[in-house]
Amino acid sequence: MTEADFYVLPASDPEARALFLCRLCDRVLGTGKQMHIHCTGEEEAAHLDQLLWEHKPEAFLPHAMIGADTPAPITLGWADQRPDHQQVFVNMALDLPEDALNYERILEIVVQEPSILQATRNNYRLYQDKGITSRMNDMRKKAR
Repeated sequence: MTEADFYVLPASDPEARALFLCRLCDRVLGTGKQMHIHCTGEEEAAHLDQLLWEHKPEAFLPHAMIGADTPAPITLGWADQRPDHQQVFVNMALDLPEDALNYERILEIVVQEPSILQATRNNYRLYQDKGITSRMNDMRKKAR
């Protein structure tokens, strides 16, 4: 059964989503799960690729673009690009593709920016309509 987790950040800057994504990747990788990061397009995927390389000098987040010759537990893609697994889907594109509902877990990162808030609220309603259990992780409380 699919589950969705929302991570609500105190920031309003969309770049905060990308930086928090690196922390999430670190955490998910520690569970042994594979994850796919669904991007808005090639430009965002390239930006996130760079951030994942630079995340922590003492750590390594093995990742690759979909279609790369090197297999990795973290993949980045856009449009209809998907990995072979259906474990963890991170929705950075905001518009949720229908096949994301087939993953074990969907992660949404929310910042206090109107278009992102609206898109993630729409996704939350979609999850409710589909009977998907959703959890809110309010990172604003932890930032205080």
